[in-house]
Amino acid sequence: MLSSLRSRLWLSYAFIIVTALSVVAMVLFIYLLRNPFLYRQTSERLKAVQAVVLQRESQSQPVSVAAQEVSRTFNVRVLLYSKDRQLILDTYSNQEAPLSFPEQRLILRKIPIVRDENGASWLYSVEKLPDNTYLVIASPRPRISIFNIFTDDFLPLILQSGLIALLLSLVLAFLFARWIADPLQKVMLAARNLPSAEIKPVETSGPHEIQELTRAFNDMIARMQASQKSQREFVANVSHEMKTPLTSIQGFAQAILDGTADTSDARQKAAQVIYDESRRMQRMVLDLLDLARLDAGTADITMSPVNMFGLLQAVAEKFAPQSQSAGVDIKVDVAANLQTITADGDRLAQVFTNLVDNALKFTPRGGLISLHVSAANGEMLVSVSDTGTGIPVEAQAHIFDRFYQADPARKGGEKHGAGLGLAIAHEIVQAHGGRISVRSKLGEGTSFDVFLPLSRHTGKQVHR
Repeated sequence: MLSSLRSRLWLSYAFIIVTALSVVAMVLFIYLLRNPFLYRQTSERLKAVQAVVLQRESQSQPVSVAAQEVSRTFNVRVLLYSKDRQLILDTYSNQEAPLSFPEQRLILRKIPIVRDENGASWLYSVEKLPDNTYLVIASPRPRISIFNIFTDDFLPLILQSGLIALLLSLVLAFLFARWIADPLQKVMLAARNLPSAEIKPVETSGPHEIQELTRAFNDMIARMQASQKSQREFVANVSHEMKTPLTSIQGFAQAILDGTADTSDARQKAAQVIYDESRRMQRMVLDLLDLARLDAGTADITMSPVNMFGLLQAVAEKFAPQSQSAGVDIKVDVAANLQTITADGDRLAQVFTNLVDNALKFTPRGGLISLHVSAANGEMLVSVSDTGTGIPVEAQAHIFDRFYQADPARKGGEKHGAGLGLAIAHEIVQAHGGRISVRSKLGEGTSFDVFLPLSRHTGKQVHR
């Protein structure tokens, strides 16, 4: 039990509270020891007697007579001193040792005490009269033991107030400890249930720092659940993409084995389908391995000066036969001051090859594909634009997701790949410290904008 954060916090607060109350109690006890209640009571009685003497003097009664009567009535010692502080009258002159005029008391002593010639202590009250004489009322200092002070003054005060304050403080300390520990307990329980997909975000409560910790934990849960969802979708997509070619390969291989493909042409067709589908699977596997290396930061990316015009011109020439056959023009336009950039030429060629390939598939006859290079806020902007069919607005947010295809039916054919090309392009651009975005309008065309830093640095750790 004492190992929990809540109990440790409570014990810490309890120790601090008890220590503080102990210090207060010690100071109070010392105060009572130096200034007990009986002393204060005696001092007040002396002041009252002094007021009686002064009242009788104001009624034309001689001070000496009033002093003797008050001394007998109230059992106090009345003394009268001249203006030069010489003793004139002492009602206890026959009973007690002489008492000199009380000097100024110490600053720390709150109860006025004077000693006679025998060393006896007297509590006193002094008043200067109109004739410049001094009236002193004195009483023997009460004898009080430490035990009496503790039992009569200190203990009742501590029991009545100190214990109540202690109990209230301990309750508040418990609530405060619970206020801090309970949110942490919720975070701990939620962490124990990880990596459950059904776990819900933890409610934020407690101090500001605990709330920040809870929000960070909830963000981690959200990222973990998104990662799990992505992994499930990845497995489902890979299974889906592999199922069609595997089915074709299995079916045509079975046709060869059981003799269904009984002619030379049929066997040739079956072998061609098996070959084409196996190549398709091989490309998919290589793309997946490439993505894995880019994600892990272990892809081979060699940075060196690259002539951007030459790179884009080579990509355009690569697709010259297909563009001529499709009746689509490919145009390269590079600003004179943006001919060279530090990058991995092979990887950038892979990016723009993929973008031009996609543009060529969806651009009708008579269309145009433009590769334009310009400067934008200290970056090189390479735009691959086409006059094709365009991409729906709802699909543009997912166009760089792995295995995503704008066609929900996911039909096969030459215009539909596995949905990995744009994802790889996105990762390669990020590995260069850049970014890629898409602008498209249905029926008007699409433009992929690749922003590359003109300075030599990469946004992701890569293997070189």
